[in-house]
Amino acid sequence: MRHTILTVLAVVLIAAPSAAQAPPAGPPAGAGGPPQKVELLEQILVKVNGDIFTKTDLEARQIASLRQRAGEMSDEELRQAIAEITPGILVDAVDELLLLQRGKELGYKVTEEQFKRVIENIRKENKLDTDEAFESALKHEGLTLAELRKNLEKQMVINQVQQVEVLGRIGISESEARTYYDANKNEFTTPATLTLRELLVTVPTDGVSVNVAADEEAKAKAEQILARARAGEPFAALVAQFSEAPSKAGGGLVGPLSPDELNPAIRKLLEPLKPGEITEVFRAANGYALLQVETMSTPEVRSFEDARDAIAQKVYEGKRLTEVQKYMRKLRGEAIIEWKNADMEKLWMARTSPETAPKSPGH
Repeated sequence: MRHTILTVLAVVLIAAPSAAQAPPAGPPAGAGGPPQKVELLEQILVKVNGDIFTKTDLEARQIASLRQRAGEMSDEELRQAIAEITPGILVDAVDELLLLQRGKELGYKVTEEQFKRVIENIRKENKLDTDEAFESALKHEGLTLAELRKNLEKQMVINQVQQVEVLGRIGISESEARTYYDANKNEFTTPATLTLRELLVTVPTDGVSVNVAADEEAKAKAEQILARARAGEPFAALVAQFSEAPSKAGGGLVGPLSPDELNPAIRKLLEPLKPGEITEVFRAANGYALLQVETMSTPEVRSFEDARDAIAQKVYEGKRLTEVQKYMRKLRGEAIIEWKNADMEKLWMARTSPETAPKSPGH
């Protein structure tokens, strides 16, 4: 039996009131007094410096993460997928709370003007020219404007915190750049390329066997064409006159190609040739072929100076992840993180270890 994600995830745990939270005692049932009020409390999974992350929050993130790839998953496949994504969701949720708290400490806010600019950019990039189109897109995503604003504000504050506290402080030295360049020159190398002209003389076949006489005739014809080409006739003109390959319409041109893309046997035929030279006649899948080297380039390594900006970006990306992770370890280590669910805590700890243990009451 198959179910939707909502079916599998929709069991929201409701905690019964503890003794300290129990409602005041009232008249016993049937004593004529008003019925006792029962308070339903949603399960809190973790508190981060007082801010909470609940079971409902977790399920909403699980659903959002799985919605696009759920399809016709069975219950077991869904459970397995949920188990795989949940640790990462827990880490992201705690880190998000910490970053938003840091943003609040630093006084970061999203102004009305900033929000409007972002909305305008979203509308332009997605060609949502009318209010109706924009509202329809929101509805399709299951969002209201208020929810979109909340999500955008969160992300903008988080981005600002990361930019000011981490990314803006990342520096790249000359020695780091040169070390990366020397170790990764392949990333800054333009590979060799070939552009070819092909000419094909096909061998008629009934799809079962090859007529030997027809095969020999086709080969002889290709040899005659090669002799004419080597005698000085333009190869492009010979292609236009004799080729039976689909590339004939384009003058027989094929490429540019990487030599690595070619069949090893053909690559061996081409290796000794220079631009303008032609291979010997060779057997192709459906006939006899000739190839002329039209253009040829050798691998070219960009100099350090020419590649400086690209190198800096590569080094920056490598350092960015490391520095963000280091910053998050610091925030977690300084935070009071109170887990209310032991299973979720184990998943979170497994994903964040080995790291500085955050201050957690009772640990």
